[in-house]
Amino acid sequence: MPDSVFDDGLTPAEENDDGLVSRRSFIKVVGGCVGAAYAGAIGYPVYRYLATPVTRAAAATAVTEVELDATELEPGSVLMFRFGTSPGILIHHKDGSWVAFSAVCTHLGCTVQYELDNDRIFCACHGGVYDPHTGDAVSGPPPKGLTVFRVEVGDAKVIVSRS
Repeated sequence: MPDSVFDDGLTPAEENDDGLVSRRSFIKVVGGCVGAAYAGAIGYPVYRYLATPVTRAAAATAVTEVELDATELEPGSVLMFRFGTSPGILIHHKDGSWVAFSAVCTHLGCTVQYELDNDRIFCACHGGVYDPHTGDAVSGPPPKGLTVFRVEVGDAKVIVSRS
């Protein structure tokens, strides 16, 4: 006679003879899967955080020049473009000169914009102002000027390259 209502008199080994998985085995498998998912959820962002600077540095140095169809860009206008993994800004000044800079603010990495009315390059994040002719920081929190790119104007294209 069984000792209690829940005791069917079978040992754990006998319970598995009919092909069913015991509760203990099921909990171990589910717990292992949940643990692996949790480790992946924590590990992947850590991996991306540590690998991203290496990836960005390799991608940034891989692109050395960009060819733009900007010869129709009117004097006094601007063109935003991609230079590798980061944005760039090409300005065709009213006097006919061309300049190109990295469009990444040196303060916190926001994208800067050219303001034609004020004749300045402005970062809206924290009020940084850059000179549109030289890229030097004029006011605000930016610690240094924008990266200057070399501009070569041809008959049918404008080539922007690293200095």
